[in-house]
Amino acid sequence: MEFTKRQREIIEIVKNEQPISGNKIAQHLNLTRPTLRNDLSILTMTGMLDAKPKVGYFYSGQHANPLTFETLYEVPVATVMLTPVLIKPTTTLQDAVTTLFMYDIGSLYVADDEQQLLGVISRKDLLRATLNTQDLTQIFASMIMTRMPNITTITAEDRILDAGYLLMSHQVDSLPVLAEQSKKVVGKVTKTKIMQYFVEVGMKIEHEKYD
Repeated sequence: MEFTKRQREIIEIVKNEQPISGNKIAQHLNLTRPTLRNDLSILTMTGMLDAKPKVGYFYSGQHANPLTFETLYEVPVATVMLTPVLIKPTTTLQDAVTTLFMYDIGSLYVADDEQQLLGVISRKDLLRATLNTQDLTQIFASMIMTRMPNITTITAEDRILDAGYLLMSHQVDSLPVLAEQSKKVVGKVTKTKIMQYFVEVGMKIEHEKYD
């Protein structure tokens, strides 16, 4: 988050004269206290300033960018998307099971030669199919996959917040990431990867705060 010129001036005033009241800050800037209300609210909410009733404002010493809504949720899915594992509709159930466990993933994406998404196969789909089938070489991906358009997808330009909401509301572990206005699979986003992103950003900001 980038602060305005006036907000940066307020920070310097507080650093030099802390603790200082809002009225005195306004006097330094030749402004009224109500005029600064929004600026002071932003600076305290982002952690740059601390305020104590009947005492005044303090500089918090936080030099790192605060953990804001934009930092966590407004970034594009492209930031956290992973490489998808694709199989063909003619892939046998036996090969699909082998691929799933070889890559240690939760879902396989079925696509054509142009990487256009045709369907999705989850671990549950494979388990159900293997329990009901004796010859795994006679069942193909196209026979057990969930087909388009009954698949929830997202694009690389969508927000992480949108991806998280879709993962939760549809109770799935991953979403295929498609190219804009296309069915071409360009990646995938998972619950685990989004959680990892949240933790890494939080740890980085915490580290910078106390560095």
